[in-house]
Amino acid sequence: MKSLGVGLIGTGYMGKCHALAWNAAKTVFGDVERPRLVHLAEANPDLAKKRGDEFGFEKTTADWRDLIADPEVDVVSVTTPNQFHPEMAIAALEAGKHVWCEKPMAPAYADAERMLSAAKVSGKIAILGYNYIQNPVMRHIKALIGEGAIGEVNHVRVEMDEDFMADPESFFYWKSELAGGYGALDDFAVHPLSLLWFLFGHVEAVITDLVKPYAERPLKDGGRRAVENHDVANVLMRLGGDISAVLMANRSAWGRKGRIALQIFGSKGSITYDQERMNEFELYQAEGRGTEQGFRKILAAPAHRPYDRFIPAPGHGLGFNDLKIIECRELIHAISGETASVVSFTDGLRIEKSVHAMAQSFHERRWIEIPA
Repeated sequence: MKSLGVGLIGTGYMGKCHALAWNAAKTVFGDVERPRLVHLAEANPDLAKKRGDEFGFEKTTADWRDLIADPEVDVVSVTTPNQFHPEMAIAALEAGKHVWCEKPMAPAYADAERMLSAAKVSGKIAILGYNYIQNPVMRHIKALIGEGAIGEVNHVRVEMDEDFMADPESFFYWKSELAGGYGALDDFAVHPLSLLWFLFGHVEAVITDLVKPYAERPLKDGGRRAVENHDVANVLMRLGGDISAVLMANRSAWGRKGRIALQIFGSKGSITYDQERMNEFELYQAEGRGTEQGFRKILAAPAHRPYDRFIPAPGHGLGFNDLKIIECRELIHAISGETASVVSFTDGLRIEKSVHAMAQSFHERRWIEIPA
């Protein structure tokens, strides 16, 4: 496969994360061609030039449409705020480019459907940036469940908490706008939903409560503006195989920085995991003498591949950006026609369907069934 020409739209935190991944995939894995960083787009032309130099791109532009039209670009990374995902991803697909779009797909379900339709028509690879499923620890947890290490799973609890919106006097910005989505549900809880999809398949039914801790926030230029979405979500769910589940998400949780706490209960044991300690998990197996039963902490190690491609010793730890490098390599494999572990637009739309069902449940105050 020839070297891919990469275009990057957006140069914030996730834009930099994508650039790091494109730069590192060949170095870390060695089994893919080194991509060419061809074109970078940022709304401010001076910032575009600055970021292009820093990230290593050959060309920069202040108009993302120029990037889409560039014949040297084969794949486009879309790392802009949520409401811009549909237009950019669809334009890239219609121009014959592969797409790596950050989650969520779109604030409006109809736009997410249009994104999937464009991907199908184009025949190109289109994936979403759910890199937490790429964690070698998460892959091993999935293998343990499949092997029956904790018997038949009957209940799952997952919590996602961060405190980037915990301060009631932090300034209003796009994450509190309805145009950016429901808030905790789609900007945030889609990450634990991606883990549930990865481990158990899609959600089948939900009932939801949403909470708005702060009714308004200050504006940088003075005055205040009403918060338009919800920072806290509590959801009861049913998964396939008659598994009961609970999802709790809070963007205003003081002290929590990157927590996705997962508890999986089975007929013969349990598994626990916390994203803030992403290089370990705990396994309880109800076997042997009761006097010695207990949770065992298992540290990430070279045996949990592809940890071994980063570090040759156990317990040293991978980070968020390393998971993005793994995801980038999976995308390159998908583009080359190989089997890859990614969240396609097809599976991404089902996650979106779950999110919108949750919002519907809140407004209608009832259980909502989610058809396949």
